[in-house]
Amino acid sequence: MAAPENLINLSLNAAAVAPEGVVLLAMLGTLIVDLAGEKAAAKWSPPISYLGLGTALILLGFQWNGPLEPSFLGSFLADNLAIAFRAVIALSTLISLLISWRYAEQSGSPVGEYAAILLAATLGAMLLCGSTDLVSVFVSLETLSVASYLLSGYMKRDARSSEAALKYLLVGSAAAAVFLYGASLLYGISGTTNLEAIGIALIDSPTPLAALALVFVLATVAFKIAAVPFHQWTPDVYEGSPTPVVAFLSVGSKAAGFALAVRILIGCFDAFDTQWKLLFTVLAVLSMTLGNVVALAQTSMKRMLAYSSIGQAGFVMIGLVCGTEDGFASMILYMAAYLFMNLGAFACIILFSIRTGSDRISDYAGLYQKDPLITLGLSLCLLSLGGIPPMIGFFGKIYLFFAGWADKQYLLVVVGLITSVISIYYYISVIKMMVVKEPQEASEVVNSYPLIQWKTIGLPPLRIALVTCVVVTAVGGILSNPLFQWANSAVAGTPLLQQVIALAGERSIG
Repeated sequence: MAAPENLINLSLNAAAVAPEGVVLLAMLGTLIVDLAGEKAAAKWSPPISYLGLGTALILLGFQWNGPLEPSFLGSFLADNLAIAFRAVIALSTLISLLISWRYAEQSGSPVGEYAAILLAATLGAMLLCGSTDLVSVFVSLETLSVASYLLSGYMKRDARSSEAALKYLLVGSAAAAVFLYGASLLYGISGTTNLEAIGIALIDSPTPLAALALVFVLATVAFKIAAVPFHQWTPDVYEGSPTPVVAFLSVGSKAAGFALAVRILIGCFDAFDTQWKLLFTVLAVLSMTLGNVVALAQTSMKRMLAYSSIGQAGFVMIGLVCGTEDGFASMILYMAAYLFMNLGAFACIILFSIRTGSDRISDYAGLYQKDPLITLGLSLCLLSLGGIPPMIGFFGKIYLFFAGWADKQYLLVVVGLITSVISIYYYISVIKMMVVKEPQEASEVVNSYPLIQWKTIGLPPLRIALVTCVVVTAVGGILSNPLFQWANSAVAGTPLLQQVIALAGERSIG
């Protein structure tokens, strides 16, 4: 129990959270310009947000492979794992904002408030990735959660948005209460809130109370990553929330959830390694199966992608269950790939929704005749989500399945392969709807679709986000070596993961 005594000598080391500080300043800046009126907010909120997130990404780059000094008395650690997930979150927010402005303008929502709340959610998610103390974990988790509730209900005039926010709030509050109860048990057992010290205490004397705390904490993690059976909120929240908000929740919030899973399950519950891996194996199988099977019956694009995200969470859990170097690296790589292919799909859905007001899959029939760019972009992103080569999603899934097979997780790999084939069916059915339909079979929505001149259209931020995501999705798989090196470097620069990998190696030899 020497770890807590050493915390007294730790410095604040505020430089470790400099990226979060910049995001906080950007959030305050958007609130200030919002006070000057809607015109000032619409003019200045985008550049302030871009500047803050861009600077945060640059600062994260400077932190890469830097000295590992805990900050704020051991409650935050900026190792490579935290930096990688924080970069994914910051980039997902940046792209979400790029696809948000026109949508918010059309809906009549205040732009400054929207940007401020989204930046607040980003701040909580980024802090959660490096939190190494139960108190900082809870504060970061609730910062992300409360901001997410507000974003879900941001379309005040839309009853579905209000319903989505209420459901999210009720389920999220229950998850927060469950986490607090589990955290209180951990504190009672160990006498500290530091995750490393709690892990040492549990190794020395694992108790039934610690197993109960594991169940409560794992339930909170499963809720955050939308794993079955804690997924019930996902389809309704995705369908009712503003589409740019769904884009952020599907990537940024999920990345923070997986960062939390690594920190708290691997850092705290190494004494229960077999138990939590067994539970996560069950959750992964259920998530991959239910998410992809139920997605087959959906008629709404947003609900289809909601169930798809549940299945995708199951795929990512394969890397976490492995506990090997390849497993952790494949998890990080797939989250980075998922960022581009999923946000690219949502950018296309937003463009279609802006022009038609619909997100029904049947309304996409014959879209290629009126808008080849959306058709191409959405097709490439959906093919990548399904794992079709040579898209970036294919290489991400291959890496996950390779890591699982090498670690003898045969059940997870077989279920992953089968459900991937199922997912390809409903992804390709959307592409078939857009491309294969004859002109006379086009939907009424497409027949009344406005002819778009892309050279004169006034949606430059949305175009930039869409083109960037589609290009990375299409070309990233072929040129994926830098992404593989980045993911491997993230694992190599994280002492917590290296310790787990070394222990796993010793157990296999023993």
